[in-house]
Amino acid sequence: MNGPHLDRDALARTARKLVAKGKGILAADESQGTIQKRLAGIGLESTEAHRVAWRELLFTAPGLGEFISGVILFDETIRQRASTGKTMVEHLLDQDIVPGIKVDRGKFPLAGSPKEFVSEGLDGLRARFEEYHGLGARFSKWRAVIRIDEAAPSAYCLDVNAHALARFAALSQEAGLVPIVEPEVLMDGAHDIARCFEATEAVQRRLYRELYEQRVFLEGSLLKPNLVLSGKEAASRASSEEVARQTLVCLRRAVPAAVPGVVFLSGGQGDEEATVNLDRINRLAEAEGAPWELSFSYGRGLQATPLHVWAGKVENKSSAQAALLERARATSAARSGRYAHA
Repeated sequence: MNGPHLDRDALARTARKLVAKGKGILAADESQGTIQKRLAGIGLESTEAHRVAWRELLFTAPGLGEFISGVILFDETIRQRASTGKTMVEHLLDQDIVPGIKVDRGKFPLAGSPKEFVSEGLDGLRARFEEYHGLGARFSKWRAVIRIDEAAPSAYCLDVNAHALARFAALSQEAGLVPIVEPEVLMDGAHDIARCFEATEAVQRRLYRELYEQRVFLEGSLLKPNLVLSGKEAASRASSEEVARQTLVCLRRAVPAAVPGVVFLSGGQGDEEATVNLDRINRLAEAEGAPWELSFSYGRGLQATPLHVWAGKVENKSSAQAALLERARATSAARSGRYAHA
């Protein structure tokens, strides 16, 4: 493995904690550009004061730890202090929530295939991991972006991104952080669910071959995949039952049972669609059996409603936190196959 000092037991414990029954991960790792767009949507300028106020609202919501096991932070956030004087990390630890950190630096055109992407950020990552561990992070995330069209994804794109994901994962474990590998096959396009299945299976098979070759300890890692879905512009969209069936078949073909959990991304789905799909997957897995915990790592799916309730106003903080808990409770129910939707 990655050296005699690798603490496999600690990594495995943290990975299992992140996919504890009834709980999932809040993705609050928006880049500066993304958080600017989110705040602009409620008429706020993206000042540091506004960003701190929003993140403090999220992380201090009373009872959040009942439904949320971990939070993925952005570089700025892991260094910030709330108005209470405590760091954001300390507020998460107060609720027994595991702090995590996004470490990729975004997607860039892939040299030689500029319509495809590769995520960058490996340079200097070992030193960054050491610093993040010191700041309190105990897991990390790297996102690869895979698009579907008539010629994509190419084998070249899959190879490059799988290599980067595995390199990230090995360095993360060396530093004592559980890696969440996120190979996201985008929903963009008019492809049907069969095409998404084909691409997703290819992505995941290539990824796990590379993780094995780079000696990543699977029991101390998690997978953050897309659901197998029809494209957003497809002539007809597959039902949630079909999404559940195809997603589970894909995982069984590609993902080793040693991996303790799968934390699905919402990836452009609406709140209700993402919740219902997660519910259907867990109901099917309960009926048929699955070797992994099937959980969530949602960003917009948990934040969109409370953000609009808050609208940047101090007097709306409690109402916004209540809206956050309502979304977290519903998603937790779906993660257990117990969601009763309208």
